[in-house]
Amino acid sequence: MEAQDRALIEKFETQDSELRALWLQHQDYEKMIVKLEGKPFLSPVVEQEIKELKKKKLAGKTKLQALLDKYRQQEA
Repeated sequence: MEAQDRALIEKFETQDSELRALWLQHQDYEKMIVKLEGKPFLSPVVEQEIKELKKKKLAGKTKLQALLDKYRQQEA
């Protein structure tokens, strides 16, 4: 996530509960992925779990970007 996006999130997260929830979810998914990928051995089940987390993270990021685009237009 770019610094400009993070600045927008910090600015508007108190006003927009959906934005805040998506951002927190994005961070949680990232932590879970890092933790799982840090294991010395990845079983097929863990590899599948990582793939699912990455898909969920990407879907959330898409929604998050849409909200950020809306706020960018407001500020322009």
